[in-house]
Amino acid sequence: MANHIFTDTGSSSFSEFVRSHAPDLLPGRNETLAAPVGDQIPHATTIVAATCAGGVVIAGDRRATSGNIISQRDMEKVFRLDDHSAMGIAGAASTGIELARLYRVELEHYEKREGRSLSVAGKANRLATMIRGNLPMAMQGLVVVPLFVAYDPAGDSGRIFSYDVGGGPYEQHQHHAIGSGSIFARGALKKLYREGASPEDTVAAVLQALYDAADDDSATGGPDVIRRIWPVVAVLTADGYRRLGDDEIAEYVEAMVESRKTSPDGPTAPLR
Repeated sequence: MANHIFTDTGSSSFSEFVRSHAPDLLPGRNETLAAPVGDQIPHATTIVAATCAGGVVIAGDRRATSGNIISQRDMEKVFRLDDHSAMGIAGAASTGIELARLYRVELEHYEKREGRSLSVAGKANRLATMIRGNLPMAMQGLVVVPLFVAYDPAGDSGRIFSYDVGGGPYEQHQHHAIGSGSIFARGALKKLYREGASPEDTVAAVLQALYDAADDDSATGGPDVIRRIWPVVAVLTADGYRRLGDDEIAEYVEAMVESRKTSPDGPTAPLR
């Protein structure tokens, strides 16, 4: 009798299906490393997100580091998952990229089996389960923590979820940042964020936050004007996922850099 496991997986979860039939293909599989390798593997650094009128903006710098060495200057850290959700990664770059790709298939698999998309809360919880599966590797230094964002049609608004190595998720309101430069980015967003601001103004705010993170954190890369390497920025609204083109980002960055020539610490927030 023919085996139909690949046409009828019996589960709406692709990762559960793989865990049952080929667990060695999953990230976080039971492997023991000879020694901690965290510092030897390129790490992604800073991701920021902020809600805006009718959606959410997510952005990431482009630098990857191995210890004190810059291992890549143009790394992609923000990934489209489906029409209305995305994630940015911080931590072990290779594991994070693998997780993002697997999670994208997970969402596609669910939609094909069930004929509908997961709710935003369902997507956040499914990602938490996958992160928890990587815990054995995280304990050996291959830590990856994503920042998940989505447009929620139920509230016509954007939502942001953060995670720890054990899963989570933790819903964040208004704005959040992860990675080595997150403490500086979050400090900037506290002053620059405006609830209900347009997507354009929110893009400008998150780029300012990334610039401040790069100013104080050596692992976060600022915009590279010489090489024309810009942060990755995406906007998610009812119209779907839209990644801003390099020409658009260049306009934002060039205006920001020009203003920093007279105000090196960036714009100031009014006290009253």
